[in-house]
Amino acid sequence: MAKLNIVLFEPEIPANTGNIGRTCVATGTRLHLIEPLGFRLNEKALKRAGMDYWKDLDVTTYIDYADFLEKNPGAKIYMATTKAKKTYTEVAYEPDCYIMFGKESAGIPEEILVENQETAIRIPMINDIRSLNLGNSVAIVLYEALRQNHFDHMQLEGDLHRLHWKG
Repeated sequence: MAKLNIVLFEPEIPANTGNIGRTCVATGTRLHLIEPLGFRLNEKALKRAGMDYWKDLDVTTYIDYADFLEKNPGAKIYMATTKAKKTYTEVAYEPDCYIMFGKESAGIPEEILVENQETAIRIPMINDIRSLNLGNSVAIVLYEALRQNHFDHMQLEGDLHRLHWKG
């Protein structure tokens, strides 16, 4: 079973993290938060964005990037950044891989990116745009990884109830 992992490096905006948490619950994805966070995990804005799903979220926090690496040895980590050469569709996501996103104001630090150039990925955009919203970026890349893993463990069909027309 595919069990993907989203990693947020020092997220700053609680609403973004709440939305991402909700997406993780809806997809059976684990969320990893690398401190320092720009908010407290009990903040109202975080809970509001994550709605009542936050209690169902598989979330782990780490005191820093070194702590994250120590507790996830050998993890395959894709680094989402505007500085990557490859797009997010040019890689094959393993069922247990980690996809890291940087903080809203600065992204993933360059010293981390330099060490991980071969797994750095980007979402194509026109030149004049600095970056996409963090929640949108996570959704775009996560759903590509889920698609590549055949949406393993996810409901693929809805149930549309027909309305009766009297015309």
